[in-house]
This record gives sequence, structure tokens and C-alpha cells, in this order.
Amino acid sequence: MFGLGAVIVCLVLFGLGTWQVERRVWKLDLIARTDARVHADPVPAPGPAQWPEIGRDDAYRHVRLAGRLLNDRETLIQAVTDYGAGFWVVTPLARDDGTTVLVNRGFVPGDLRDPAARRDGQVAGPVEVTGLLRLTEPGGAFLRSNDPAGHRWYSRDVAAIAAARGLAKVAPYFVDADATPNPGGWPVGGLTVVAFPNNHLVYALTWYGMALMLAGVLVVGAVRRGRGSPRD
Repeated sequence: MFGLGAVIVCLVLFGLGTWQVERRVWKLDLIARTDARVHADPVPAPGPAQWPEIGRDDAYRHVRLAGRLLNDRETLIQAVTDYGAGFWVVTPLARDDGTTVLVNRGFVPGDLRDPAARRDGQVAGPVEVTGLLRLTEPGGAFLRSNDPAGHRWYSRDVAAIAAARGLAKVAPYFVDADATPNPGGWPVGGLTVVAFPNNHLVYALTWYGMALMLAGVLVVGAVRRGRGSPRD
């Protein structure tokens, strides 16, 4: 019974290793497709007719859009970047077609959370934004839920922000602005981190290694039993 059980476990381990190899192929394809979208020429941000079709294959698409920033309705999202702890400044951008897109204009440190401290960056006229399309981040961050009533935000939850700011006809995505400098230097854009953990090869080698070790134990046990069997 032990031998049969060990063989089954060995097959399971081998199957897990093969599954990780397949996952690695999928992950490398995902990384390649995402990288292609990030570095492609910018295209117009999707309009209302395309909103129902927005999905994972649109994440990190390089887009451009124009309109007017509704600075009085910006939302600060807690963030940690290479500049330290602070906030993302997420501002609604009203487009000529009557729709609104949330734009993550970039990062500001804690001492600049008050818009009055970065007055030059509160652009009043028409603007053009180029950046990366991002999918909404509902709920909040790990162990921290968004608190709209308390003005504490930990993720860029498009629907919740739109509701809290009284916005209508809001795109189901937001846009991370690129590194084009803002007047006065703040917020700082272009800080999007595009990274996908890819440890599948390590996992595959681990599972295959365990399968081989168990197979080795079975072989050694079989050899020893063979040597200890009675002879005619």
C-alpha cells in the first residue's frame, strides 16, 4: 500500500510541476502582451460605446484624452512610492462628450495634500493627458477598506470615488498620467509600476525535484527488497 500511495503522490507532484511550466508560458505571454501595450503609440481612451468591453486585455493600454480637470473634486489615495509615503492625486477629467474619466495625475507627499500648497498644479484650462489605462481597484487595500465618509482611500475604486464625488457618466477605468511635468512640479506622474511576479520556474523545479526524490526512494526501496528476497 505504501508503494502505491507513493507512486500516486509522485504522479501528483509531477503534474504540479507540469502545471507550473504551463503557467510560466502563460505568464511570459502576459508580460510580453502588456509590455507591447505600454510601449505602443497612444490611442484615444475608450468611449462609452467601448466601456462594456473593457477587460484585462485593456490594462496598461497607452491612451490619450483631453478635457478639463475638476480640481474641486479630486481624491487623495494613500500611496508609497520612490518619493516616500504620500498620496495619489486622482482628479476627474470632464470630456467634451459629457463623460468623465478619473485621472491619477501622480504622487504628492503628505505636506502637499492640501491643494492650496500646490496651487500651480491645479490647472484650470483645457488639458491633454497621456498615460496608461488601469482597471478599477474595488474595496481597498490589504486589511484596509476604503472609507468614503471619512475621506480615507487606499485604492482607486472608480465606482466608489464617482459616487462619493457626485460624478455621472464615469468611465469604468482610470488613467495613470505619464511623466509629463505638471506646473509647479506636483503631482509627479509616470510612477506606474508594471510588474508581474514570475516564480513559476522555481515552483516547477521544486515540484519536479520532490517527485524525483520520491521516485528515488521508491527505486532504492525496491532494490533493497529485491536483494533481501529469498533465493532458490
